[in-house]
Amino acid sequence: MRFLPDDAQREFARSLDALLTAADTPAVSRAWAAGDTGPGRRLWTRLADLGVFALAVPEAYEGVGPLPVELAAAFVELGRHAVPGPVVETVAAAAFLDRLGEGSGTAAGDWLPGIASGRTVASFCMITGGGSPYALDAATADTVLVVDGDTVRIAESTGPVQPSADPARRLARPLGGTVLARGPRVTAAAAHAADVAALATAAQALGLGRALLAHTVEHVRQRTQFGVAIGSFQAVKHRLADTLIGLEFAEPLLYAAALGLAADVPADVPADVPAAKVSACEAAYTAARTALQLHGALGYTDELDLSLWIRKARALRSAWGTPAECRARVLEGAGA
Repeated sequence: MRFLPDDAQREFARSLDALLTAADTPAVSRAWAAGDTGPGRRLWTRLADLGVFALAVPEAYEGVGPLPVELAAAFVELGRHAVPGPVVETVAAAAFLDRLGEGSGTAAGDWLPGIASGRTVASFCMITGGGSPYALDAATADTVLVVDGDTVRIAESTGPVQPSADPARRLARPLGGTVLARGPRVTAAAAHAADVAALATAAQALGLGRALLAHTVEHVRQRTQFGVAIGSFQAVKHRLADTLIGLEFAEPLLYAAALGLAADVPADVPADVPAAKVSACEAAYTAARTALQLHGALGYTDELDLSLWIRKARALRSAWGTPAECRARVLEGAGA
């Protein structure tokens, strides 16, 4: 069993990295945070052209998936470049509609081809089990699916955008809506979609953490104190080494979870997804704290692009499963 991407998956990730490097994602993210989604939607189309969203959509609906391992590899790059928008929620909506199948009437046929092609930006919100009543980018998404208990509805409107730790994560409460389906199929499909969302969030966090570490290493090589680069100080080396170890340990957990989803292991048995989520997000949060400290006063400025990654690391830490919730699921899975 492989716990790291193969050559084809790495080449796909490199292609995605090249696209995002040329796209100036910090500028796209700042525009998105200010409410200008035009640059973000154009980037979304380019990501779709490369096949990112098709990875979550079955071939029957013009996709190429579901391919959780390739999806994880893609989302590592989205996190590395701090891509804004409901990318996780869109693939979660695709996973939900796919699992719901006939229970959604024509919804899967109506939306999944659009998700695969990039024409449809979706948001997905689970109020069940004490989840947040806010949906990411609900005000700009083309469709918003809201799961409440065993009922899923399509929101008709949204409330005002709420402040967020990450300004590029624009949260709004979905209001009203038409019931799409009810019953145990909704509950099962929502559980699967939540696992897909947690996996994609973990992958984003891993890429985010690696970007923060790379930026910080470059900075400590250039910044001097007492006539030498601060990267030569033992305390700085130890802090960077600890950050790297956390990220290195999280990566095989991420791909093990992706392999589990690819094999369609029953969701009530493994603890792979929550283990990957908590490991990757805690590693990214550590990387953010390290970057903030080693950049000194520069790390606290909004003008520095590094702030885009630092703020996102904090938000991803609690998205689709807080550390405490993930650890509880890991313990439950170990007991099973």
